[in-house]
Amino acid sequence: MPVAALAGASGFVGTALRRALADDGYELRLIGRDGTDARWDAPDAVRRAVDGADLLVNLAGKSVDCRYTDANRDEILRSRLATTRALREAVADASSPPSLWLNASTATIYRYALDRPQTETGGEFGTGFSVDVARAWEDEFFAGELPQTRRVALRMAIVLGDGPATGMLFRLARLGLGGPQYDGWWFSHRRYRGIGPRPTGDGRAPWHRSKGGQRFSWIHLDDVVGAVRFVRDHPGIEGPVNLAAPAPSDNRTLMATLRRVVGMPVGLPAWRVMLEPAMWALRTEPELVLKSRWVLPGVLTGAGYDFAWPSLEPALRNVWRGIRRR
Repeated sequence: MPVAALAGASGFVGTALRRALADDGYELRLIGRDGTDARWDAPDAVRRAVDGADLLVNLAGKSVDCRYTDANRDEILRSRLATTRALREAVADASSPPSLWLNASTATIYRYALDRPQTETGGEFGTGFSVDVARAWEDEFFAGELPQTRRVALRMAIVLGDGPATGMLFRLARLGLGGPQYDGWWFSHRRYRGIGPRPTGDGRAPWHRSKGGQRFSWIHLDDVVGAVRFVRDHPGIEGPVNLAAPAPSDNRTLMATLRRVVGMPVGLPAWRVMLEPAMWALRTEPELVLKSRWVLPGVLTGAGYDFAWPSLEPALRNVWRGIRRR
């Protein structure tokens, strides 16, 4: 029986992947704060969980669905670097290291883009907090020599499923607030300032007159699982891989689609001056709907991956049916 070591299995992506790997016949070794087989504060147990595994998957890290207070900013960065470093050291020490290590990353590593899509080969990194977290995370992941282990960084776009980001979008649509979101001026703050060993940006929060045209890159949860299986079965794939559907949308189209899916005929538009206090009340950040993420899955499509959910509306309808059945 093959063995998979899985870190960060408690989130909605981790839960789905845990179920899929079990269905594929893997013996699972779970690593986490309350891990069944290893806890982060027990490095010897982490090494035992990794040693002899065929596959290692790391999804650990504090959720970014929060306000970027100083404490949350620090923990978002620390949790990603510390867990990735612990696993890298465990792989380096293993007598029988995993042949494949998949580590979560984020498509937010790319710049705000309205002019062209970002791919693994031609994409340009942005600046500021979210980008610095992603870059430091990948630097930690790819550090050092692990000659027996293929490493793949999964740069995930917003995952559509029964998770916090999708839930917030559906709530906005159902409440009649499912119009386009317009960026614009807001009082100066430093929540998005750079962080880590090489902080970038000028410290000021950016804003753009995108008029609801900011791009929305996404991927259905089923295709996250499908992409993991595909990468596993294609040994020529290594390095960064964009996990994003091949047909990104824009904010205006996204919100109109959400209204159709939930059956809400109207949706009030929202400007940043409205979004900032609303997101403060929801304890999250307006970056989710205001940043233009235009990301294409160059590696996956180039290798022949067939997306189960390539188009936005069928994907959202599938997720909505699942939520309503709960």
